[in-house]
Amino acid sequence: MQKASHKHIYTVSEITQVIKGLLEQNVGEVWIEGEISNFKAASSGHFYFSLKDQGALILAAMFAYANKGLKFKIEDGLKVICFGKIDVYGPRGQYQIIVDRIEPKGIGSRQLAFEQLKKKLAQEGLFDPGHKKALPLMPFSVGIVTSAKGAAVRDILHILKKGASFVDVLIRPVRVQGELAASEIAAAVEELNHFGKSDLIIVSRGGGSTEDLWAFNEEIVARAIYNSGLPVISAVGHQINTTIADLVADVFVETPTAAAKIIVDKKNFLISELAGARHEMDFSVTDLIGGLQNRLTGFTHMLKSPEDRLLEKQQFLDELSSGLNYNMRHCLELAKERSRALIDRLGALSPLSILSRGYSLSMLMPQGAIVKEAGQLKAGDRLKTVLHKGAFISLVQEVMNDERESGV
Repeated sequence: MQKASHKHIYTVSEITQVIKGLLEQNVGEVWIEGEISNFKAASSGHFYFSLKDQGALILAAMFAYANKGLKFKIEDGLKVICFGKIDVYGPRGQYQIIVDRIEPKGIGSRQLAFEQLKKKLAQEGLFDPGHKKALPLMPFSVGIVTSAKGAAVRDILHILKKGASFVDVLIRPVRVQGELAASEIAAAVEELNHFGKSDLIIVSRGGGSTEDLWAFNEEIVARAIYNSGLPVISAVGHQINTTIADLVADVFVETPTAAAKIIVDKKNFLISELAGARHEMDFSVTDLIGGLQNRLTGFTHMLKSPEDRLLEKQQFLDELSSGLNYNMRHCLELAKERSRALIDRLGALSPLSILSRGYSLSMLMPQGAIVKEAGQLKAGDRLKTVLHKGAFISLVQEVMNDERESGV
């Protein structure tokens, strides 16, 4: 046992350095799998987070130089595989991993970046059909954003020259792959909008691997297409997988050739519509001229000498006179019929007509009041009774208010 006087007493910094040295010597660079938690992006550009599994947790730091080219977004809950070296952070005496590389577990980093950006832009409405602009009826000037040396621009020019040679083409050459490609493509779309000489824009390149086409999955390109005042056709070629640019564009086709064919088809459709309209116009003009000729012929037949026109008017007056006489006689006959019907109706309502059917009319004398009921009479009253033919005077001997009292 070492005597107390010979024991080495470490400072905190010294023991920390010893532990750090042991870790570097015995562990060094490692791959660690875990789930991210407590993620924080500092203003300096450095990332700080924890890696955890069911039984433990280790702190992690990823400095700006290492995360600068990261394609996907680091967030809590993401399962990852990290490569780095184990280190000790002296001020807190904490061991940690300094991450140099990080990959999502079970999915490639580019695919994860694609899915994350797709979800983000979809939530912001960049893929909404309601925002997509209709292509012009006939684009007479087309701006093409593509490589000046690639097959895409040759294919487009070949189709347009063959099928729509009158269309003006403005080529804005850009890189279509590599780190600077996305920013150049976005700038080209903006420049063509500001230039104001194009009716639509085609953003295009030929085929390639997912990595070759990655510039068309960048957010800066998606926003440039979304903010374009001109309609944009995306023609990023020959791939099964759709790019972000395809989803944002107003029209998406699979090849540069198909993009040029859209313009040719529009020209052919417009020519067909114009031919149909011309045919209809020719028919309408011919029909109108024929109608005018018929009217002119009719007017020619109507032109007569003054004597003929006078005789015609005299004949017309004779017809009017004859018609007037006939109408007057007819009206008189109708009036007679109506008068006769009214007289018959009045006769049917006359008291005299009632008397002809066996009834009589009694009047109290000398007043002449018509007797309607027995209560008006008393014994000794004089009555004048009018019959259908003639009348007689009688005296009332007895008044019977109820005809049953008469014994009849």
